[in-house]
Amino acid sequence: MAQQLLMPKATAIWLVDNTALSFDQIAQFCRLHPLEVKAIADGEAAQGIKGLDPIATGQLSRDEIGRAEKNPAHKLKLSEPKVRVPESKRRGPRYTPVSKRQDRPNAILWLVRNHPELKDAQISRLVGTTKSTIEQIRERTHWNSANLAPMDPVTLGLCSQIDLDMEVEKAAKGRPLPTAAELGATLQSAHETERLTPHEREEEKEIDADAVFAKLKSLKSSPKDEDEDDQY
Repeated sequence: MAQQLLMPKATAIWLVDNTALSFDQIAQFCRLHPLEVKAIADGEAAQGIKGLDPIATGQLSRDEIGRAEKNPAHKLKLSEPKVRVPESKRRGPRYTPVSKRQDRPNAILWLVRNHPELKDAQISRLVGTTKSTIEQIRERTHWNSANLAPMDPVTLGLCSQIDLDMEVEKAAKGRPLPTAAELGATLQSAHETERLTPHEREEEKEIDADAVFAKLKSLKSSPKDEDEDDQY
């Protein structure tokens, strides 16, 4: 793994303030432009960034700085790291143990049915399969389609619940909002339910008027009935 300087600008600030190195030497070591190093020295750039001591971090030795200060043509070299960090392997298709490979079609069927928003590439990452196998299971053309049963890939041990949730969340972000037809029938608003035709409104008014007059007549007749009862 190639060595890389940590925090180049912060290191350049420290070298400008604490050494007699030239701008070109600092620029070459920190992978910056000499004019940018000059701007740092003039206080025109990298304001607010605290300098980082490359000697304290083990990236540069005092002897190396001394040699460079004596010889302007000398190029600074990073010190050998005390701890070697292994190079991260390139992420490829998920490896599936031989004992669990027979369960992959069942897991693919479960993912296709329960999470149709997942893309083939996402399913391939989760269970370590190929796009052609996913298409065959989607189209029911797989050689063992009649015997397949949907099974949760997490339960089968083909992927973790965290990985599954992350892929589902990614797929949900790019999914368009559901249409009214997908959501199904919904309750109508009060404005729509009260939208009556002129004929219906007239009938409603007539019915209401008759009801009011009938109520008034009953109120007028009630005192007479009480008087007649008193006379008897």
